[in-house]
Amino acid sequence: MAGSANTQTQKDDKAHVWLKPDQVKQMRDATVAQSVDYLAGRNDALIALLYDTGLRVGEAVAVDIEMLDLDEGVLMLPAEIQKDYPNDNSPQYTEIELADETIRTLRQYLNTRWKDSDALFPSRQSDRMTTESVRNVIRDAAEDAEIRPYTVKGRGSPDQVTPHVLRHSVAYRMLNREEGNTLYDVTKRLRHATILTTERVYSHFDRV
Repeated sequence: MAGSANTQTQKDDKAHVWLKPDQVKQMRDATVAQSVDYLAGRNDALIALLYDTGLRVGEAVAVDIEMLDLDEGVLMLPAEIQKDYPNDNSPQYTEIELADETIRTLRQYLNTRWKDSDALFPSRQSDRMTTESVRNVIRDAAEDAEIRPYTVKGRGSPDQVTPHVLRHSVAYRMLNREEGNTLYDVTKRLRHATILTTERVYSHFDRV
């Protein structure tokens, strides 16, 4: 019985919903078209950064502008804003290399940002977005673009698209759309505690 429960847990850990690159582009186009003008750049940059780096939503809202070095093309992620693992694999300071397109998007956003705050992503009401407000941006973009994500059971609906789905989509892109990546590369990009986590969650993305 215990073995069956363990098998079920591992099955449930798998990424059940993900997007392909063209769907993320459709979401970005939709958020620019449908957002209030002064929020369009922020929302586009938010989606671009999440899809490039695989940040968790709690990490994304904690990013400050000073953590970006766009000349070097990196996001400097301090340990204290990363998910904490209660073991010897606790996160360390990490530099995440940014794609050229993400750098361009962030530069454009920062050059036209309507609010001066330390946080990279402020909200209308405060100097920093909440995790819920980020989820709302992602959901609205998916609904506006009429995205039907891919799932282990077929095609899904827009309301299934969340920030964590973008994180899963990074793994899908790396393993199926970019040459030469392995599960180990995904482990490093997503900052998993061990490669066992990556194998458990994304082994079905690794084509045979």
